[in-house]
Amino acid sequence: MTVGNKGPVPAFPPAANLQLKSAYDPAAPSDGTRILVDRLWPRGVSKQRADLSEWMKDIAPSTALREWFGHDPDRWAEFRSRYRAELADHPVELDHIRDLAGRGMVTLVYGARDKIRNNAVVLRDALLGKENG
Repeated sequence: MTVGNKGPVPAFPPAANLQLKSAYDPAAPSDGTRILVDRLWPRGVSKQRADLSEWMKDIAPSTALREWFGHDPDRWAEFRSRYRAELADHPVELDHIRDLAGRGMVTLVYGARDKIRNNAVVLRDALLGKENG
């Protein structure tokens, strides 16, 4: 457990408090804190429709990694590994999300069309301390 601005940050938040949602799906009150975790804004989604609490561009995969991956399923395993390495450089951002999830529902919002192989999946697993999801 580390100490955040509002007290201790849980090492790993309750899994039930972290969910994923496409930016193309409608926001709902049950989403709690909605955080866009992509570097680029999702095409065709207005700020009003996105209904975000935060946009954490810095925790998204680097431009080079995103472009290399290109949502190619054959590169998924390597993408996961490379993105996890990048996430190690963002402890403050990870602790911020863990703190929020320790206090209530957090929805990681992503713009990818693939609901199974996207950066939010890797980020959620990292936040929960899962190695391979």
